[in-house]
Amino acid sequence: MRATDGRAGQGAVAFPAFGEFFRTFARIGVLSFGGPAGQIALMHRVLVEEKRWISEERFLHALNFCMLLPGPEAQQLAAYCGWLMFGARGGIVAGTLFVLPGFVVILALSAFYALTQNAQLTTGLFFGLKCAVLAIVADALVRVGQRALRNGFMVALAAIAFVALFLFDAPFPLVVLIAGLVGFFVARARPDLFAGAGHGATPTDGPFLQLPAPETAPGFAYAARTMAVWGALWIAPVALLALVFGRDSVFMPIAAFFSKMAVVTFGGAYAVLSYVAQQAVEDLGWLKPGEMLDGLAMAETTPGPLILVLTYVGFLAAFRAPPDISPLASGVIGAALTTWVTFVPCFLWIFLGAPHVEKLRANRALSGALAAISAAVVGVIANLALWFALHVFFARTNVVEWGPLRATVPDIAAFDPRAAALAALAAYALFRLKLGIVPVLTLAGAIGVALRMI
Repeated sequence: MRATDGRAGQGAVAFPAFGEFFRTFARIGVLSFGGPAGQIALMHRVLVEEKRWISEERFLHALNFCMLLPGPEAQQLAAYCGWLMFGARGGIVAGTLFVLPGFVVILALSAFYALTQNAQLTTGLFFGLKCAVLAIVADALVRVGQRALRNGFMVALAAIAFVALFLFDAPFPLVVLIAGLVGFFVARARPDLFAGAGHGATPTDGPFLQLPAPETAPGFAYAARTMAVWGALWIAPVALLALVFGRDSVFMPIAAFFSKMAVVTFGGAYAVLSYVAQQAVEDLGWLKPGEMLDGLAMAETTPGPLILVLTYVGFLAAFRAPPDISPLASGVIGAALTTWVTFVPCFLWIFLGAPHVEKLRANRALSGALAAISAAVVGVIANLALWFALHVFFARTNVVEWGPLRATVPDIAAFDPRAAALAALAAYALFRLKLGIVPVLTLAGAIGVALRMI
């Protein structure tokens, strides 16, 4: 059943064939560079301004809902828009096409990196890229901070989150949970502290596509069926790999770790990277500190969500601890498994929660929880930026413990002035010259190769 999007009197936009819908989201997937901000802007331009498939109001409605969810909000927004137009099959196609091009590119780059990591060209390239990544993370910190820290209360939440992570080694999921609970309860007593939460935009006038009418929110049977189907899809490859390679293979900790990430990754890729770096580098030993930066540089220069950096992490983890197969085959399986358990839950959240989105958006306490989490994420990104800077500028760092305090401090004698100079140049190009992410990374990578050759 088709119903208007509130603009029936302004004309009509023909409902597209599924083939056109498929091609449009394939184009969005291929062109989705620039991180969440760029990807959301791209979808807005294509779906709202060019195609007129989604009205401004419903686009922002969907975006605000996706911000409540764990996982990459841009990919979930694509799935939500697809769901609005063609139901479950539209959501699956749109969400998958948003990820697939980036996954293929990251997989190829991860294999190249693992096989040629000691090559002079590769090390020089990634030396330059990681210096630029530091500037990009700093830029993300500024952008998110301007949006999220609207008053002293929000600034205090961000500061507490930073101190908890950097000085007390608090688990990232705990920081997010406490921030959400604080926002949930404080919003009831002081809603003014959370006024203006969400994304703003300029209204777009004109006729839009007549979307299927939202039905009454489904009940328990729908929720149970949705959870059963997507829960089974989530765990099916894990069970298969356990059967083929055994429960002691590297694939089991990969599946467990990244499944947990899929549940707690509020705040986007930059926020969760702090926790992933801590676990994958320091606790699990899958990567070295510099390699985490290399992976983020890959994700910054390829289409798709930045959280695809986890695909690279899963590839290296499996590549270095293969079962009775070749390291390359093990890496491919690890990358595919990581991507599967990271993104399949995104569809579960969308299909389970989308029918109730109006109720969620109208709930003041939930809006407060979202705003508090956004503020805490600023502290998380600040911790990530400092962690990156220590490992980019210094060849060696040490962990110092004093009672409940536990912090990473640099070895001053291991300072690298070339890295500092290149990071400063990248920051200047990004902040003052307003160059895009891809040009800055390209320039830094070229300089890194030149320095290595010299």
